[in-house]
Amino acid sequence: MSTDAGFPPRRSRELLQSWVDDYLQTSTLNGARIDVAPQDAEDDTDTGLVIMRPKGSALSVYMQPRGFDDPLWELTIPSRDYDVTMSALELGGLASVVLDAARLCTYLQFRSLEWDRGSGRHRTSSHVGVDEE
Repeated sequence: MSTDAGFPPRRSRELLQSWVDDYLQTSTLNGARIDVAPQDAEDDTDTGLVIMRPKGSALSVYMQPRGFDDPLWELTIPSRDYDVTMSALELGGLASVVLDAARLCTYLQFRSLEWDRGSGRHRTSSHVGVDEE
């Protein structure tokens, strides 16, 4: 971790990529491609975007913190301009993809919480209302 992490702490593309790489050492995500998008905000408010593209599917799942300085992550499945009809087997495959995305997103959220606490820039609940010496 860099000593000039800034306030609030920033998760660089390289850091997010290392977390994704760590996750992929224990999970194949059924061949899905995972991309950590380049950070393009000039004012350092961009905290990360991870894109999961399942193998053999037009579906994409975006994962990112809920907002600036928020350690909690959310998933977005972009809308389509058309209905999708599928068999029960295909729906089961889609459910598997959504579950894989949820697991990766939960992992990234855990790592974010762990990293934010380790940065020393966020107070834990035990410090709230306590005067610092």
